[in-house]
This record gives sequence, C-alpha cells and structure tokens, in this order.
Amino acid sequence: MTDLTTRWLGLDLRSPLVVGASPLTDDLDALKACVEAGAGAIVMHSLFEEQLVAEQMAAHRFIDSRINTDAEARSFFPESEVFEMGSSSYLKRLGLLQTALDVPVIASLNGISPGGWTQHARELEEAGAAAIELNLYDLTTDPSDTAVSLEQRQLEVVRSVVEQVTIPVSVKLSPFYSALPAFVAGVEAAGARGLVLFNRFYQPDMDLEELELSREVVLSTSAELPLRLHGLAMLFNRTTLEMAASGGVHSGDDAAKAILSGATVVQVVSALLGEGPTALARITDELNQRLSTMGYTTLTEARGALSLENAPNAQTWERLNYARLLHGWQSSQ
Repeated sequence: MTDLTTRWLGLDLRSPLVVGASPLTDDLDALKACVEAGAGAIVMHSLFEEQLVAEQMAAHRFIDSRINTDAEARSFFPESEVFEMGSSSYLKRLGLLQTALDVPVIASLNGISPGGWTQHARELEEAGAAAIELNLYDLTTDPSDTAVSLEQRQLEVVRSVVEQVTIPVSVKLSPFYSALPAFVAGVEAAGARGLVLFNRFYQPDMDLEELELSREVVLSTSAELPLRLHGLAMLFNRTTLEMAASGGVHSGDDAAKAILSGATVVQVVSALLGEGPTALARITDELNQRLSTMGYTTLTEARGALSLENAPNAQTWERLNYARLLHGWQSSQ
C-alpha cells in the first residue's frame, strides 16, 4: 500500500484528493460524506469581487442616506439583507464548515482588479480559513486591454491579497497564458505559495430553437486532463510553488498521472457532482492500487517522476511536431 498522506501549503493532509470549489460547499452532509470517503481538504466556492464591491457600495449608500436624518432616529443597524450580497453569509458558512469538518477548509476569492475588496481576505483568515485559493477568472473583452496589462493587473491582485493575510495563498490560473512559466515566476515573486492548474472557463452553448445562449454547465471528462498534465510537468521543479491539478480527474489513474506530472494534490469536482461522495472512495482505492503496483511507497517518490525534468521521453512535453505525426498517420493508412 502507498502512504497517501501529503503536505500542501503547510497543511498536513490525509490524502492528496481535495474537494474543489463547487456547489457542494452548500451541502454539509455531502461534505461530511466526502471527508469520510477520504477527502484531504475542502475548497469552498468562490466569493467574487463583484459581490464584495456591491457590499461596499451598499454600505456607502446606507450611511449616506442617513447623514441628514435626526440623530435620535438615526440607526446604523441596516435593514435585513442589505449586506447579505457580500461576505457575511460566506463567512458564516466558512465558520460552520471549519467547525464541522476535521480537514482543512480553504476559502476561495475571485478577483480581477486590485481594490478595497481584498481586505476581505483578512476576514476569511479570521473566520478560520486554512488557506485562500485566489481564482484569477478574468476574460478580457476590451480590445485595448493587452496581455501585458492584464497580467500586470493580475499580479497586483495576487500581491494585494497576499499582503492581507498570514495564511498561504494559492492562485488558480487559466491555461491561456502565452508564456506560463514567466507568469508563474511573477506569481511566486508576488508571495503566493501554490498554484492550481487549471480553471475551467464557463463556455455557454447556443439554443438555436430559442435563439439564445444556453446556461447549462457541462461537467468535465478525463479528456481534459492532458492540458493539466502538460502544465504540471512543465513547471515541476521550475517553481517553488506547490501545484494542484484541477479539471479532468475522474479515476485513480487520472490522479496518478497528475501526481507523476508534479501535482502535490488533485482536486475533484465533476466526478463528485456526477457520482456523489462515493467517487472519492473509488478514486482513493484506484490511486492506491495504481501507485502500489508501480512500486511507490509514498507520494513523494511518485511526484514528478514523469515531469519535463524526469520523463525518459521528456521532449514530448516541450513540443509536438504535428506535421510529422500527421505524416506518420497518413503513411500508415
């Protein structure tokens, strides 16, 4: 049997399998079942910058509306739900999960610009978050917003959040950086402790009958995993940041591939949404069996064994000559 305990972001985990950010955060019973099935940690769903800015604006409007009222009648206790659009309910939920679950609970922030909202990172720490996952979910649609300006803005967001807290900050990236290692070096310099590779962007389809966009969210499949494996393998031992794989993990073999590529932990979401918490128990057993069969007694032994640095045919990670591959395929027909 392989020892599946690991250390991630300074946290001791019983397993490298982590429940990623998802609607499961709102189901305490499901999370308890995930922990029972072997989850090493829980990541809450994201608290978005827009929510936090809205909360701040609501506070300003509330105070401004009462500046000229009679002092005796003035009350600084807002009407119910005035601030519910922001962080208060999220903080309560975080406190509940931190108390009810005996694994680390990681809070998640989504931000695209530096600003006062980053102070909420401190509130998350005070509420018991073991770490913060900063989700840089930013789809630019402005033609004047260059790649350079976008990346500089994102690095400033990372720096702003890191400055607010003493707990570790892990940054969740998209796969669409033209020079990922250089950007990761910037993330490391900004003070982050970890990376999550990669975000799955919301990709609406079209309903041609109704002539509108479809809002249905499609769950991932194992076919999405190789993109993550490539990023992990390319970055392993080229950054001090600890890496988490996210997206496309549906089996123990998927998890093993991520670890062999360089992941410290593996986040699971779609398999849980489709199969329920029992998916974690199945993946744990499959992962243990696979690594044991390969002769690994610990995750440290396995981590990065097939990275760009260590794989016997590592040049495959660096480039694929598609013309040559296509020629070889055509020649075989």
